[in-house]
Amino acid sequence: MRQMTQKTFTATAGGIFALVAVLHLLRLLLGWEAVIGNWYVPAWLSWLVLALGGLLAYTAFTLRGK
Repeated sequence: MRQMTQKTFTATAGGIFALVAVLHLLRLLLGWEAVIGNWYVPAWLSWLVLALGGLLAYTAFTLRGK
């Protein structure tokens, strides 16, 4: 089995964080509801996850270039 390099790992992590951020952005723009069990996730939480996911994606892609 082939071992994952650090560049591959940071690129994969950055892609996942970027995808999460984009999905939360779409949720906010399109008015999608997010429900976990019987709990409706508030929109402010999506703003927080959007910012955090964007920051983590940016950091991962920046680290990949080094």
